[in-house]
Parts: sequence; C-alpha cells; structure tokens
Amino acid sequence: MQSIFLPLKRKLQSQWKTLRFQLSASNNPAFVGFYKYFYQPGKGSLSEFLSVYSLSGKPDFTVIQIGANDGITHDPIHKFIKRDGWKGVLLEPQSEVYHQFLKKIYAKNKGIKTVCAAIGKEDGTQSIYKIGFSGMRWATGLTSFSREKIEQAFEEGIVASNCEKFGIQIPEDKNQWISREEVEVISPQTLMRRYGINHIDLLQIDAEGYDLEVIRIFDIAKSQPEAIVFENVGLKEADYASCLSLLQENEYGTRKFGPNTLALKRSNPLFSQFFDQ
Repeated sequence: MQSIFLPLKRKLQSQWKTLRFQLSASNNPAFVGFYKYFYQPGKGSLSEFLSVYSLSGKPDFTVIQIGANDGITHDPIHKFIKRDGWKGVLLEPQSEVYHQFLKKIYAKNKGIKTVCAAIGKEDGTQSIYKIGFSGMRWATGLTSFSREKIEQAFEEGIVASNCEKFGIQIPEDKNQWISREEVEVISPQTLMRRYGINHIDLLQIDAEGYDLEVIRIFDIAKSQPEAIVFENVGLKEADYASCLSLLQENEYGTRKFGPNTLALKRSNPLFSQFFDQ
C-alpha cells in the first residue's frame, strides 16, 4: 500500500518545496508573518537559541554563512533572516545551486549579500567534488573539497539510500559517480573588507567535514564571532575534540544540538540562559 502512494507523496513534497521557495523568495507577507507572529521554536532547541539571540536587541545583526546551499532546505537560520531582517554575507560555491536557488531566495533581502564562492586561507580557486548524476538537495548537500568524503558517502550506502528513496538509478559507469567543479575561493579578510563587515554576530558553517578548517581559517581569536554554529556529524572524533578545545581556549562555551554544535562567548548575556553553569 505504501509503495502505491509513494509517487504521490514525492510529488506533493516537491510541489510544497517549490511553493515554499517561491513564498520565501518573494518575501510573501503571509510567509514572513507566520514566523513573526505564530512560529514557536521547540524548547531547548538550537532554533530557540537563534530566535532569542536574533531578538536580543541587536539593530544590525550580522551573519556570515559558509555553505548556504539553496538557502532554505535544512537551513537553521533562513527563517530568522527573513523574520528579523539580518544583514550579512552567505557563501555557496556550487554555481548551479547558487544561481538557481540561493541568489533568488535572498534577492529581495537588501541587507543580505550572496556570493558564489568558498572560504579559504587565501583568495584563488579550488576544486570541489560532488555527486555527478543528481542535482537534488541531498546530493548537492554532500559536496565537499574532499573527494574521499564523496567516495565515503558511496561506501557507507548514503548515496544508495537516497537514490532508492527518490527513485534514482546509480549509473553503472563509476566515472559518472563523482564530478569536479573549479570554484572561486575568498579569504575571510577579503570577504569582510569587500562587504564592509566589522563584526560577526553569527558564523554559520555547513562545510561537510571541513567545519574545523573553516573555524581555523577565520582565526577566531582575531575575528571574534559572538556565536558559531557548525555541523558535527561530518567531523571525525579527533577533529571534533580539537574543535571544542580550540573554541574553549578562546572563551567560548559549547553545546551540542543533534547534528549541530553551538559555540557562544561566555561573556554573552544569553550564556547563562542556554548553557549549564
């Protein structure tokens, strides 16, 4: 019975995703109004922190997002950017994803600049690796600087599981499994100078296992983001431990929220509300 209704379910999900994107991209009053007047984040969730932090009285709340993808799917900050009018810069290196989705969804948000680039130590170019036969969100979300990460997704059955879920045939020719794209790389110094950023209220990272490197690249002792949210699921255990150690050495408290970890300066007024003392 479930298999009979599965195609209909997938079709409805696709239609809702398209409608949601259109409502957000147009800053539809009903869409924004829902989050402004009716949305209630779960108690003790990362969304609760982000909501409270966003409404904490900062007139120019500024975000830098690394790995923004389509700007909405599985994005923890999208609703708050739209609801509260954040400022900042969102980076996504995949050209097709950037132009088809990210650039469009924030076109009407004047305080937000979207950039088709990756973050790096120095300005230049670098290769990224991605699923070569699908442009669906699950596939673009696996894109990485590391080819080994993509190979691992095949080996661990992550790709096969998603292909089965969405009715996609994995090509017999393994040369079609992984593709490479050369992308622009921009350093934090150039990024902040180019877009006039003098402080970072939130550094949001989704870099498919590259999160620790991004934090190191930003040299947090100097850039001093007030809060950092990064994915922990793609990090090796040793890398995650190194990341926590680095953050704690720089006077951040850390708290895990499922696949994401929040780091917040201990001096922040909200620290006692969201972290165990």
